[in-house]
Amino acid sequence: MSTREVCLLIGPGDEVLWGDSFDDPVALPDSRARWEAIWSLRDTLVEVTHSHPEGPLGFSSEDETTMAALQAALGRPLRFSVVAPDGMVARVGGEDVPVRHEPPWAAPLRIASGLLYGQPRLSPGAG
Repeated sequence: MSTREVCLLIGPGDEVLWGDSFDDPVALPDSRARWEAIWSLRDTLVEVTHSHPEGPLGFSSEDETTMAALQAALGRPLRFSVVAPDGMVARVGGEDVPVRHEPPWAAPLRIASGLLYGQPRLSPGAG
């Protein structure tokens, strides 16, 4: 099974409001449908998350510009996160924070991304 980036829009209570994917493990191009979903869900949207099935565990420069554009368009802060093979990171208050207790949608997001497991891999040498 090949890997692909997947994007989810998350609402209150970790509810998945909308999702899409692109058959590329390192890119999730802009899509009109995604921007329309973000705009139509703007009052309940809490978080925008996506996978990096090939890594890295962090935000790319493209992610940075997209996050800035979203917050400018919505006029309020959002939470952003990346789910990768080795864990999850969230942008909280302008800082990247490792997510120790992943939300219930993280495992299905990994699987939808083509990873054959729902939990983060253990790092080499980890117990």
